[in-house]
Amino acid sequence: MRWLLAALAIVATLFAAAAIVAWRDPYAIVRAEYARQRIDADLSLHAIEAAGYRWTYVERDADRAGAPTLVMLHGYTGSKENWYRLAQRLDRRYRLVIPDLPGWEQSERKPGADYGYAAQAANVAEFIDKVSDRPVVLIGHSMGGGIAAVVAARYPDDVARVALLDASGVRFKDNRFGIDVLAGKNPFGVTDAASLEHYLGILFHDRAARPPIPWPASKAVIDFRREQGAFEQSVLDRIGRGPERFLPYEVAVDIRQPALLLWCRQDQVIDASALDIFGARMPQARKVLLDGCGHMSLMEKPAAVAQAIVALIEKGKPR
Repeated sequence: MRWLLAALAIVATLFAAAAIVAWRDPYAIVRAEYARQRIDADLSLHAIEAAGYRWTYVERDADRAGAPTLVMLHGYTGSKENWYRLAQRLDRRYRLVIPDLPGWEQSERKPGADYGYAAQAANVAEFIDKVSDRPVVLIGHSMGGGIAAVVAARYPDDVARVALLDASGVRFKDNRFGIDVLAGKNPFGVTDAASLEHYLGILFHDRAARPPIPWPASKAVIDFRREQGAFEQSVLDRIGRGPERFLPYEVAVDIRQPALLLWCRQDQVIDASALDIFGARMPQARKVLLDGCGHMSLMEKPAAVAQAIVALIEKGKPR
């Protein structure tokens, strides 16, 4: 009985300590969940200096020397954590390197810096040079897809193959998201519980695939996103409304590497019509259209996305 009472006392003490931490820093709950997901995906946390920025990234080594390195770029308002479900579906034939892009989440942000497509592509090219001594398989989602397209076109020596998932930077069939962006709004802006629900509703078609955000984590997320509002608008001014908003599409004609274009039919952000529009500039690309998912293909259909990426990497290799 004594040992049971002692164990209960320890648990109560730990619970109280956790409650105090959560009260002082509610976002600690979110960081703890991110850490749990990272550990589940067997990814290790790293930092590096590249292109004048301090980058935070996660990595998982391959099971053999000389394996392809996959570098994965997250989208607008996203982070490296968006890739964890997909990472779990990719085996150790590949080395995985997944950064927070400069300006986002844990990587360094500089006041007034340019975080548009061209500037970020230059940043990513230098990051690749730091983390790999060979060309990589570059995979980008949404904004990260637009950046990946520019890297593949302008820095071809860094990229062996490229995958664009629900990529931005292309004209597509008009939808509410695009109309709101051109009107100067941020459809991804989060300031309260209702706008958080709206944000998740735009991103995910499959409600079951949404990351659970119970209170008080939801409050922490809302507070964090509210703080990011001005920065998000400044980036959207460049990639959604500025002169380079279609830069990824414009340079896609210069992409010569084997490529994958992957979309979800129910994407409410970058309409699936973009798949064929990008494809017309990249005739070598394999086109994949998934059903039953929205903008977050990498989280809603991670097994199917992993299968498409493996096919991109392995196609044409000697058996």
